[in-house]
Amino acid sequence: MNAPEDTSPAKVIPIIPRRDERGERPGELLGSVRSIASRNLQGLTAMLFDNLDDALFDLAEKAASNALQVEYFDGMRELRKKRGLIERMFIDDIAKRIADLGAGRLRERRMLSDSNAPRGELSLVEDAELEESLAVSSMASKAEQRLARNLFALNERLAMLAGGLRFDNALGPLDPGALAQAFRQTLRDLDTGMRVKLIVYKLFDRYVMSGAEAMYEELNLSLAQAGVLPQIRQPAASRTGSGSSPANMAAATGAASVARGSGQTYGEDLAAQADLLTQLGNLLAARRAPGETGMGATLQVGGNYAGGYSAGSAMPLPGPAELLGALTLLQAEIARANLATRNANEAMGEVRHVKADLLDQVSRISGHARARLSEADEDTIDLVSMLFEFILQDRNLPTEMQALLARLQIPYLKVAILDRRLFAQRAHPARRLLDTLADAAKGWSRESDPDLRLLGDVRAVVERLLQDFDDDIDVFERLLKEFGAQLETHRKRAELTELRAAEATRGREKLEHARRSAANVVLDRLQGQNPPQLVRSLLTRPWANYLVLVLLRQGAESPEYRSALHFMDDLLWSFTPKPDAASRQRLRALLPELERSLRLGLATVALQEPDQNRLLEQLNALYRPLLGEAAAEPIADAADAARAQQANQDVETFLPPALEPEPVIALSVPPGSAGPESTVSSEALDGVRALKSGCWFEFCNDDGSRERAKLSWISPISGRYLFVNRRGLKVADKAAAQLAAEIESGHAVLLEEVPLFDRALDAIVERLRNAQTQAIPDHGGA
Repeated sequence: MNAPEDTSPAKVIPIIPRRDERGERPGELLGSVRSIASRNLQGLTAMLFDNLDDALFDLAEKAASNALQVEYFDGMRELRKKRGLIERMFIDDIAKRIADLGAGRLRERRMLSDSNAPRGELSLVEDAELEESLAVSSMASKAEQRLARNLFALNERLAMLAGGLRFDNALGPLDPGALAQAFRQTLRDLDTGMRVKLIVYKLFDRYVMSGAEAMYEELNLSLAQAGVLPQIRQPAASRTGSGSSPANMAAATGAASVARGSGQTYGEDLAAQADLLTQLGNLLAARRAPGETGMGATLQVGGNYAGGYSAGSAMPLPGPAELLGALTLLQAEIARANLATRNANEAMGEVRHVKADLLDQVSRISGHARARLSEADEDTIDLVSMLFEFILQDRNLPTEMQALLARLQIPYLKVAILDRRLFAQRAHPARRLLDTLADAAKGWSRESDPDLRLLGDVRAVVERLLQDFDDDIDVFERLLKEFGAQLETHRKRAELTELRAAEATRGREKLEHARRSAANVVLDRLQGQNPPQLVRSLLTRPWANYLVLVLLRQGAESPEYRSALHFMDDLLWSFTPKPDAASRQRLRALLPELERSLRLGLATVALQEPDQNRLLEQLNALYRPLLGEAAAEPIADAADAARAQQANQDVETFLPPALEPEPVIALSVPPGSAGPESTVSSEALDGVRALKSGCWFEFCNDDGSRERAKLSWISPISGRYLFVNRRGLKVADKAAAQLAAEIESGHAVLLEEVPLFDRALDAIVERLRNAQTQAIPDHGGA
């Protein structure tokens, strides 16, 4: 009998190794990321350059001088010539960053204003370069704060593709900071003035940075559909206390692309927004006991309302038209009322009783003794009520603005009934308008708005909505455009003032740095020397001031500065003992050169020629004994002797300081060099150092008054933080340790950057969850 034939496949060892599909998959997805990013960025940069010609041409036509007009036209020609190269270099740089990510390499996150100076090194930054750095870092910072949720989700997915690479202190390849760095690099060789460059950056911010949100959404959606972290949990940030603890400071400023909130599992795409609405719907429905509807909820949210009605009630439900009609009547009452003097408690009471007022209106319209609402309408009313309760409790908003914005409850309730997408779409015009009003109000105070112009603009928007809004939601889009134009006018005016404040602060710091450097140099050379008092006064006053001017104008590496130092060495040597003929001969040969250098320096610090001559006469008198010459003959006349003695003693009458009344040498020890950093925690200092320009603080003064200020600029020389109000006027400048101490003590509170609507929804979800937990009955025992 034959043995059965073995039909199992032969064991074949392939010569060519089998491809690892798991290793190929991330490469394919990174290629897709590169394609999507390149396509989007090419379109956005094309839009930028398409509008750049028109912008420069308009500026050239309005130029105040021929020179300025020529500068704009030359810039236009240069940009036309290099447009293709700039676009190609920009896209190639971003593509290289994505390729580096695939290879496990990330570029270190650093301030864009650091330029190429070594870390920790004090260096004088050229004005033009500093201005460029400020513009670039400002637009990157704003974009990171605005797009924090999208960026976090994208970087999490890119990290997964790169094998779990950490982004802790690194710059994501598609972060706004990376886009800004790449674009700045392409403009390095652009042969234009800084004025034209700043216009290019402004349009880059307007078209590329502002349009990048769609690119991030497409990338996140594409990767999620490909199975790369389809559900991402946003990091939680505590809402307790002031919300500005040092541990959360980096998250609040967008430095780590972390959005504040209650830690809900929703992202930026539409699916995540739908998930949020599902959560809200479930939490709102969970308030009701089984079998109850309408206002028969066991858990009252938004205030204490009257008892409800059972589902079996025969009372008809009001239709949308009836409900909107009742809301319109309430809206008219609010528009007519003078609510300017109401306090926060009164405003909160009105917000919480809107549902009861609405039911009264519906009863009058329908003719029923009592009215009831559907579950969906009641949930909508409660949700809007909780939104405006949050506004009245929001630390970001001044109390005047809280009360003003609270008047919009009825119009927004009408929008929520007319268009349920209000809570689902961040781009909804009504939602964007409220976010814009709140963002403008964040930095408002009566001190920064003495003519109450911004307050009047916000009040005008509120009043127009109360008077004009019926059922046309397009009115929100129109008001958003009008208010945005007004804000742009305020912003441009404030930017100029803010730039002047930064320039003035930078100038003072450069002067102080130069003075300290000059003082230390003079002290170092006087160490161990014992020159005559006249020579000591000469070096510590006018010559030290001359060193300061040379440092500011030419720099520490200039021939002029080296020559000034050489003069000090020669002058001090010239007053040492000369025991032999050779040293005396050398001194005699050196004196003409010393006189020439001294006259040049003294003339630079504006010492008049007669005073120079008197100084040289006294120096010559000191040189005579050193040269072996006879001293001057005694003065026989008593009056002449007294005058000579007075001249010798009062040398400072012809050695006036060139810059300030006190000697430069007084600044030999840098102020604040000891002590303050040891009084604050390293966590607080790290939080402060993670701050970026553009974030807002509320400061509590010693007298109890509060002041709001924006972090405008961080000095690359001293590391001090410059704060301005919303008009761009300087409020304060603080050292890092001082700011950290104020935050720890509660005298400084970092205001949140997340848009108002997002923060409110986070708070509402957290509130409903907490209420649901507390409402669960205890069945543990009888």
